[in-house]
Amino acid sequence: MRVAATAIPDLLLLEPTIYEDERGFFFESFNQKHFEDATRRNVCFVQDNHSRSARHVLRGLHYQIHRPQGKLVHVITGEVFDVAVDLRRSSPTFGKFAGMVLSAANKKQ
Repeated sequence: MRVAATAIPDLLLLEPTIYEDERGFFFESFNQKHFEDATRRNVCFVQDNHSRSARHVLRGLHYQIHRPQGKLVHVITGEVFDVAVDLRRSSPTFGKFAGMVLSAANKKQ
């Protein structure tokens, strides 16, 4: 897994290791040990969600003030332009954003 920094230090772009051959491909979308080794962050995933959006749908801004959550996002068909905005008033990057294309083709998370 490769990890790339973004304009917001707590926001990372992950590129999993892809194993491809003539049959197709395989990759682990999440492995706790590999994730923690690559990101140097201790995580505890407690929920996994799956959603589908029609073409040209804009999903809402999601944030939690009292119990903040990390999110691992990946796309299984098509592509999205995913945007994260730092809304933490005490953060040095408050108000900054980072946007990236996540797609079934690039498999970035």
